[in-house]
Amino acid sequence: MTPLTLTSETRIFVAGHRGLVGSAIWRHLESLGHTHLIGRSSSELDLRDRGAVFEFLSVERPDVVILAAAKVGGIQANNTYPADFLSENLQIQVNVMDAAAEVGIDRLLFLGSSCIYPKFAPQPIQEDSLLTGHLEETNDAYAIAKIAGIIQVQAVRRQYGLKWISAMPTNLYGPGDNFSPTGSHVVPAMIRRYAEAADAGSTSVTNWGTGTPRRELLHVDDMAAACVHLLNTYDAPEHVNVGVGEDVSIAELAAAIAAATGYAGDTEWDTTKPDGTPQKLLDISRITATGWTPQVSLAEGITRTVAWYRAHRDSIRS
Repeated sequence: MTPLTLTSETRIFVAGHRGLVGSAIWRHLESLGHTHLIGRSSSELDLRDRGAVFEFLSVERPDVVILAAAKVGGIQANNTYPADFLSENLQIQVNVMDAAAEVGIDRLLFLGSSCIYPKFAPQPIQEDSLLTGHLEETNDAYAIAKIAGIIQVQAVRRQYGLKWISAMPTNLYGPGDNFSPTGSHVVPAMIRRYAEAADAGSTSVTNWGTGTPRRELLHVDDMAAACVHLLNTYDAPEHVNVGVGEDVSIAELAAAIAAATGYAGDTEWDTTKPDGTPQKLLDISRITATGWTPQVSLAEGITRTVAWYRAHRDSIRS
């Protein structure tokens, strides 16, 4: 591996800088003193527009690209709109990476998802479990797009010799998340559901599934720190898992969120709805070997995210 160092003068394009992960990366870079950050909203630059992306990168020519832009959603959204998730994510990835390769941008970090792994991969999931089994059916289209991104990074390294890398985060949550009742992931969906129930004095909340699947949850501020750490330390074709190394059941998560929101009623489970993957716990030995460890506990992260939601719910994506 070749150690690399980002300086305050490094020009960094954060694609998706207003999303959950991108905004956290932007905040973290600013906290480290970076003053040459480049970001464009989707209205300013549609990453699905190939010509616009090529023109943008040829003009800006950043030193580093962090590809955090993606079309994302929870089980319901992925299961309802698989063609959209496949097509739009492929367009975003291919356009940005093709343009970055043409310009000769030496350093790019592609962010994927732990859903790339087989539904029944041995736990904790090691990076070499990729492509060893069938995917979870409810988000296979999104997973295929992210797998394609990993392969493109590896192909560019082989063909052009550029120092591109990939990171696969576990389930992320935190400020800036999507709290939509139909398009969000499990943590923001539950925070909204329980907060609204607590505020309304409701006596019952119903969640999807059985509550038995287990999930690993990483606060987005830890993910942001991991991204910068990898850009400074990691240079290899193999993708890197980013997580916390432990998981909780969905029922345990629901109880923790209920307590954080002040909800004191009952929780019911709609077992006619899908559970998704039974367990998804990442082996994080590759990244911890480089010196990175997560800092935000789940209890602290949930408390902070609930507080952020309540302070911003009138203006956030919903």
